[in-house]
Amino acid sequence: MPQQKSFVAAEIGLHARAAATFVRAVTETGLPVTIRKHDGRHVDARSLLEVMTEDFEHGCEVLLELPLEALQEGQSASEAQEVLISLSAVLEGAQAR
Repeated sequence: MPQQKSFVAAEIGLHARAAATFVRAVTETGLPVTIRKHDGRHVDARSLLEVMTEDFEHGCEVLLELPLEALQEGQSASEAQEVLISLSAVLEGAQAR
């Protein structure tokens, strides 16, 4: 399963605009990415409500994951890893404005 560690850069955590920016980026991939804290539950990263209610606060480390069976036909695990890396960049650059 492709995974990518990241952190939440937005000063108020993944709430409001920062969460919406991240969820939009995930949705655009067309893949069922999940996000979770180290010891937390898997949350559907395509769901704004789930992301906002999980309380991903500023600076917390998160893990982005994508099940191999969810890969689109012809897509490799390395391509999926690149998607997770790009989503990580969104998280680490997302700032509430």
